[in-house]
Amino acid sequence: MKSFLLERLMENPRWDGQMRQKLVQCEGNLLDILTGVGELEEEEALSLLAGALGCRFSLELETSFTRGAVGDLSLGYLKKNNVVPLSVNREILQLAASDPENVLALDDVAHALRCDRYELVLAPRWEIQRIIQILMHQDEESTRRLIEDLDEQAEEDKILEELHQAEDLLDSTSQAPVIRLVNMVLTQAVKRRASDVHIEPYKSDVQIRYRVDGVLYEVLTLQRRLHPSVVSRIKVLADLNIAEKRLPQDGRIQIKIGDRDIDIRVSVIPTLFGERVVLRLLDKKSAFLELTELGFSLDALRTFEKLIRKSHGIILVTGPTGSGKTTTLYSALSRINSRDKNIVTVEDPIEYQLQGIGQIQVAPKIGLTFATGLRSILRHDPDVIMIGEIRDREAAEIAIQASLTGHLVFSTLHTNDSSSAMTRLVDMGIEPFLITSSVQAVMAQRLIRLVCSHCRRPDEPAPEVLHELGMNANPDAGVRLYRGSGCDACFGTGYLGRTCINEILVLDDSIRRLVLRSSDASEVKKYAVSKGMVTLREDGIRKISAGLTSVEEVLRVTQE
Repeated sequence: MKSFLLERLMENPRWDGQMRQKLVQCEGNLLDILTGVGELEEEEALSLLAGALGCRFSLELETSFTRGAVGDLSLGYLKKNNVVPLSVNREILQLAASDPENVLALDDVAHALRCDRYELVLAPRWEIQRIIQILMHQDEESTRRLIEDLDEQAEEDKILEELHQAEDLLDSTSQAPVIRLVNMVLTQAVKRRASDVHIEPYKSDVQIRYRVDGVLYEVLTLQRRLHPSVVSRIKVLADLNIAEKRLPQDGRIQIKIGDRDIDIRVSVIPTLFGERVVLRLLDKKSAFLELTELGFSLDALRTFEKLIRKSHGIILVTGPTGSGKTTTLYSALSRINSRDKNIVTVEDPIEYQLQGIGQIQVAPKIGLTFATGLRSILRHDPDVIMIGEIRDREAAEIAIQASLTGHLVFSTLHTNDSSSAMTRLVDMGIEPFLITSSVQAVMAQRLIRLVCSHCRRPDEPAPEVLHELGMNANPDAGVRLYRGSGCDACFGTGYLGRTCINEILVLDDSIRRLVLRSSDASEVKKYAVSKGMVTLREDGIRKISAGLTSVEEVLRVTQE
């Protein structure tokens, strides 16, 4: 086609022989050649091409298509190829384009709109982009109707605009409705302080839920047909395989909202009704909390401060997923970090980057596990080591060896309370004498929601509830209890923010002898309590008495 157009253009007397030779020898897009070598304006070049092709050239376009009429055709594809449909007359499609040589794109658009024949109209790129913008504007209106359950205020519009700018860095070339839908879901999640976003497909719809302060709330219900597009969009952002729908996949997305860097961990698993997606939102600024800001009681803070300044041994932090273990360890490392210490971590994944600390990302696919990473760390002359999690016997054994050779080791375990850590290590195959000679302390931790300070009011729980918690039901005791009634600040939940409750089990000689005799967690805990250890529930009662949280919240989080 290019040679045909050149032959027709060569008949134009405006070019001399030398210029004609240059035009023939140049490679690439003919429009670019005419505007470059031929020194023509785009409009003039398009007019010449239209005359050579015998088609119409127009500086002003109008389209009878709406976004709905375009159907599943990607606006990003139109934008990339500078093609836009104008109208259909007697089953003949009128298409505007700036590049007549892009026959493949023209055929694709005609095929997508179910038209066997089309007429070409040449137009400048800027005019085609203007028509596409009109379709995009219609797209935005349909998206607003689609997510009418989400509030769109001026502040959210600003966040959404900044999110679009961040996505430009991710090479987002399309503006389909699903992109704005995903953007709005992420924006709302950040605004509501959500730690996780759950996208759950069911037989007839798709549920989107946010986990805010540890509790899941349903925020949006989508039509079932939108699920594949939403999942595909997230997979593209996370650099996952959009064609693989049978196997679990994990990825990562980095976005910027205002001055906040948000790291999103993506997990996709196949379920009966389609792929289920969970997004873990990590606000990098929120990780760097001082120990004094975590919610430790004064006694617990003093004890923990002493522990993290020891020269050797293992300090374990236990609790379920989402109990703040990693944040606590990061705060501890930041507190003891100095120029005279070499601190190295092995994590999966690295949730936050710590200045002055060497961090290793576990990569099991290439054989870099916690155990192999630990072995390498020991050759780097560390003073302090942090292991993201002790998951198996091999990692536990190397951590113990490191602690016995003069290193201070921090790590986490998934157990219900501090005394259960001994049982868990024995269950992994670690000898009790190695546990007692290496472990310095175990701290169990939970996160409880704080009563919203904007809507809190006095509360009088039922006597049986107080009795279950072990609190005094006597109103003359001088303790005032509170609960939140729900307001705009806390999105009607009655809670705003979280704090931690802890129990710290320090292994003294008596507890070590008890562990050597028996690894029964209940016996260890009973003895530690008799020696003054404050349990998770007792620490929670202290928070209730201080007016920080509610009775129901402590009952929800703790156990007997």
